[in-house]
Amino acid sequence: MQYDMLKVEEALLALLGVFEFENGRVWKRYDFATMDALHEKGLITKANGRQESVYLTGDGMRRAKELAAKHFGINGTAAGQ
Repeated sequence: MQYDMLKVEEALLALLGVFEFENGRVWKRYDFATMDALHEKGLITKANGRQESVYLTGDGMRRAKELAAKHFGINGTAAGQ
């Protein structure tokens, strides 16, 4: 699957705007409450301690790929094609 990186950059900038605080300051990592919500829905594993990564669950991987294809796919290609 190829992605339109301009769309990806735009989406990332939009997410940074969502989580902006202190007049333009943003964290480089994702919002903890949002990550916790994804974990509670069974879409990602729980980050423990100082881990800087999580795993997508089976359902999380399927949904993530569907969304990536929907929002960022090039030429209307779908996941798995």
